[in-house]
Amino acid sequence: MERSPAERIRPPVWHVYWQAAPGRHLMCHAGLIDRIRRRLVAAHDRQGRELLFYLQLPQELHLVSALQHEDTPRMLAAGTSNVMAKWVRQADGRDGPVFNSRCQVQRVAGAQALRQEIRMLAWRPVRAGLQCAPTNYVHSALKGILGLSLPGSLVPTALMGWLGESVSDERAALRRLLAARPSDVEWLQWELTKGLAPVGGERRAAVTPSRQLSGAAAALVAASADQSIDGAIRLLSRWVEVTLEVPVDSGGSSARKREGARARALVAELAVKLSLGSVASLARHFGRAKATLGEQMVASRLSPTHQALLSMPIEAVVQQVLQSGRDMDTAAGAHSPTWCAASAGLRRHAS
Repeated sequence: MERSPAERIRPPVWHVYWQAAPGRHLMCHAGLIDRIRRRLVAAHDRQGRELLFYLQLPQELHLVSALQHEDTPRMLAAGTSNVMAKWVRQADGRDGPVFNSRCQVQRVAGAQALRQEIRMLAWRPVRAGLQCAPTNYVHSALKGILGLSLPGSLVPTALMGWLGESVSDERAALRRLLAARPSDVEWLQWELTKGLAPVGGERRAAVTPSRQLSGAAAALVAASADQSIDGAIRLLSRWVEVTLEVPVDSGGSSARKREGARARALVAELAVKLSLGSVASLARHFGRAKATLGEQMVASRLSPTHQALLSMPIEAVVQQVLQSGRDMDTAAGAHSPTWCAASAGLRRHAS
């Protein structure tokens, strides 16, 4: 029997995670590990909450939870953060902040995105050098989900129930998915979108949490030669030059210089749209005055050609930038796997 529209509505799924402050260890004592795990599981002892996955690492804690629409991830984390911080201070005997910031939250949109999130979290202990295979790590829900063990009170079928597949079919699908180890580029994209890796080209204090990038911005940074903000802007510049057939740093006649300034302003507009930097930081990148670049950006928006490019979905722009890079690499006889991984990650993020 076909389910009604109301029955087909799924509650939103959220990835809620904490990052330890510098010098803190969230698994410094065996009793602390179990205590925190039980607290994370107990946070879901409320009607309408389902724990789909959890992961404990020395520097990170992760939850993937399905919450009813009237519930929020902040409500889920309320009280939990302070209690866990108190336990860590008691275990290591040190005062001060335990987490780099309050819990961070991201929506996981759709079954495919959820499977990819589970894949990255399953491989996270391997990425951290704690195990050689995902299924060898005991401080996560993976073993229970795959039927290898039942960790505490976590119901291993909750994830399969949310995905709508039978337990046996979904376990087989997850095993096939987990067989592919994420590449270094995939890891960088994932970490940048989570704020778990510093963004190259930005000066930030050691105690300041790294900012999160959108999937499109992270794909550009990961695909650039030096995997930095400046590198991502250079990729945008190259695409604008190819699209407009105007060098961003044009010399020669006054008319050519004006065309170059307009192209440069378009790059800046796209970079701001991607949240790669402020007008001031972009002016520094291009070696121009902030006021001058700002005026050129305003003028750029009046151009019909620029308006058409700026009206494109930013994910489509980035996909074209990555494709342009692949085409250039192919023409040079060096098809770079970096472009392939970055564009594949962007397609998963967009879907």
